[in-house]
Amino acid sequence: MTPATLPLPETPAISPQGWRWAPAWVLTFVALWPAPGYAEAVMVLGAVAAIIRLLLARFRGSSQLLSGPAWALTSVMFFCYWLPELISSIDSVDTGRALRESVVDLRYLPFLWLVAASVANERARRTTFGGLAIIVGIWTVDALLQVVSGTSPLFWALDQLKWLISNKPMCSALEVARVDRLSGFLGPCNLKLGVVIASLSPFVLFAAGRRFGVLGWVLAAAAVGVVVMLAGARAAWITFALVLVFSGWPLLGWKKLLSVFAFGAVVLVALAVFSPQFQQRLARTAQAVTGDENGVDLALSGRTRIWGAALCMIEHDPINGVGARGFREAFPACDPAAGQVAAWGNGVAHHAHQIVLEILSETGIIGLLLWLAGAALAWRAWRYASPADKDRARPAMLALAVTVFPFNTHLAFYSTFWGGLSLMLAALYTGSLLARDESPAASAR
Repeated sequence: MTPATLPLPETPAISPQGWRWAPAWVLTFVALWPAPGYAEAVMVLGAVAAIIRLLLARFRGSSQLLSGPAWALTSVMFFCYWLPELISSIDSVDTGRALRESVVDLRYLPFLWLVAASVANERARRTTFGGLAIIVGIWTVDALLQVVSGTSPLFWALDQLKWLISNKPMCSALEVARVDRLSGFLGPCNLKLGVVIASLSPFVLFAAGRRFGVLGWVLAAAAVGVVVMLAGARAAWITFALVLVFSGWPLLGWKKLLSVFAFGAVVLVALAVFSPQFQQRLARTAQAVTGDENGVDLALSGRTRIWGAALCMIEHDPINGVGARGFREAFPACDPAAGQVAAWGNGVAHHAHQIVLEILSETGIIGLLLWLAGAALAWRAWRYASPADKDRARPAMLALAVTVFPFNTHLAFYSTFWGGLSLMLAALYTGSLLARDESPAASAR
């Protein structure tokens, strides 16, 4: 037998032995978003458990957790997010606090390894992606019940639980009175329902399309679409439109997809007739086409004023910005309309509401270059992946892409909630794209 014909040694399949709890941990983290403190605790405990597990094994079982490329890309994506935060803290408006936040945010790295491990093989990926689809589906049904009854059953149950534990409600009476849109499971004091559902909608739509075909995709898109529209966040409308295009096109083709959008236009008209709040949102959006500066600012809920302040910060601190999460402290000195009541009410703006302006104003040119490097590496991994790799990662890829889509408005990417959601999507993308469901030797046979 010549060396060329010698059998290759068996390589154990990439199967996260001892990490089978990873999908359950990730799904618990997502399910607890209505209670941010508990969700944060689950994330931290997951990060600690991941570190302890790896240290006990002295990282020797790391190849059973993730493939080498998955380890590398997941870690690089984290550092492209975290290094701008660290560098910007050196001379930020509040250096001490910024450095503390940078140190605390190191917890995201082992958590991202855990998230990537939750999709590292076919069984785990089916559990995680399927679980996310079920969770978002439950949130959607709950929001539709709120449309009919005026109350979110999930939030009502959480509110009752909060009363039993602390004798306090989840939201104050003033916050409840001021709510002007569908709030769903997050409640009237946390009006992020639209953007959360829109960003996670690819998991529902791909699952419905694969299991029930075109009819399943259409019904899921209709249900999620109604919720996103009534939730009132116009950034979520853009996000969900992108999801419809890139999830529906391969399944329906352009002609049928156009008919879906035509049906959506009819639904919009109906919502405008029967929902006064939705009608107000449309009327405010229409102000943008008046050409008047005040009308545009009103349509954008004061964001032109915020963006003007962000440009001022970029001009004064172009290299490493004012510091991650330092926008609110730097805003008064850069407010282009100081002394005037803002469209959002009293108080300063907390962040730039736009990803590129947030990165540039808070972390400077250095931060933008690092973010672009992360995006380039993520795109390169997608470009050179096989069709099978792309197919299994498509829901996570689309969710991540629409969440960071630059021609939109955004929540703060360096906040605990939105930063955690965005990094989770990045880890789901890298873990699923670079997963190895079987060994190279098995593949060769």
